Amino acid sequence: MSKPMSPSNTGAPAVPVTGNAVAIKNFAFSPATLKIKVGTKVTWTNQDTDTHTVTSTGSGGPLHSPALATQATYSYTFTKPGTYAYLCTIHPFMTATVEVTQ
Repeated sequence: MSKPMSPSNTGAPAVPVTGNAVAIKNFAFSPATLKIKVGTKVTWTNQDTDTHTVTSTGSGGPLHSPALATQATYSYTFTKPGTYAYLCTIHPFMTATVEVTQ
């Protein structure tokens, strides 16, 4: 005899990844998309043995970290809503986004 099916969650939005920490490991930013509120300070920590950066894509973005050695951190407080795409300038295939809301 089969068990009754539970109600489906189809159509429900995915749970956003929130918090204020981004790990840099295995040549990726984790989470790839971080959703935060205005005024949140986000800290990136390099957990790889290779050096990485946190740099806004395009011109004029706010993220401009120095080269981060293993276990080095970089922090930035987001003061305006918007979507902030960034990458590692040393490894440009490493990309991620911070989504900032009111």
